[in-house]
Amino acid sequence: MNTKRLWIGFIAVMVVSFAILGYYGFEVYFQKPPIPDRVVSDSGEQLFTGNEIVAGQNVWQSIGGQEVGSIWGHGAYVAPDWSADWLHREAVYMLNRLAFMHDSCSYDELDSERQAYLQLLLQKDLRKNRYDATTKTLVVSDLRAEAIKDNAQYYHNLFTDGKDQERERIAYAIPVNSIKNVENMQRMNAFFFWTAWACVTERPGKDITYTSNWPGDDLVGNHPTSQHLFWSMFSIILLLLGIGLLGFYYAKNQDKEISEVYPEKDPLINLQATPSMKATLKYFWVVTGLILLQILMGAVTAHYGVEGQGFYGLNLDAILPYSISR
Repeated sequence: MNTKRLWIGFIAVMVVSFAILGYYGFEVYFQKPPIPDRVVSDSGEQLFTGNEIVAGQNVWQSIGGQEVGSIWGHGAYVAPDWSADWLHREAVYMLNRLAFMHDSCSYDELDSERQAYLQLLLQKDLRKNRYDATTKTLVVSDLRAEAIKDNAQYYHNLFTDGKDQERERIAYAIPVNSIKNVENMQRMNAFFFWTAWACVTERPGKDITYTSNWPGDDLVGNHPTSQHLFWSMFSIILLLLGIGLLGFYYAKNQDKEISEVYPEKDPLINLQATPSMKATLKYFWVVTGLILLQILMGAVTAHYGVEGQGFYGLNLDAILPYSISR
């Protein structure tokens, strides 16, 4: 069988694929959302610092990171996506405050026209990019600062021992007091806020956010763009085309004879195990044990999706939390 063309095709695919990966990796590096040195409100109150945002990522990673929820859609899904969750809670808080300021009632009590009007006010506040690259300062409205503080308190209760968040903590498989002190909670809140800010803030000179309008949320105006729809459909069509071409190639060539020389007797019938073969027996026992352990951990992890902080009544999360078993 002539494999020259196969090697040429393989090398071509590898070169093109890694060239595309390299190009977009370069683009991602230079177009990533900026990390401000300071986050302040219109009234001048400092909410977070850049060091807190960076350290907050480490705090989140210390309790399991992407094993405990996700960020920007990457991670486990027993707990929420924290960037999407923070953003939505921020939006709901601000809409209710706007409703009381303008109509003296809650947002849900308004008719659809008034709700649409308040959503426009909200989107004008949230989507505007108020990051100053010169001073590396991000300014938020005083109303948004209130929402940030409300979110910060909610997450503090969730990741410590707040009684009001006990049911959510169980549903999310988060152990009590995952965060041990106020300073680390402040840092993780800073990180969550920054990830949510990137989700809703429009890139300079564009009408899409740093995350290309992800996550979808009608309240904040995050909707899929025409490019999203086009490339999603194009990728599906391309996948189906590739599968079709493989099927066509197989059907066309399956009847071609392949010259193979088979032995008259099975060469393994009288095989004698050598000392080196016998030495690998311990390896196979170890691998078998690891596979069984993996199955057990998989069962425990799956069960955490039902009973978030235990295993059939046993307080298992105290010694083997979800983030470790996963």
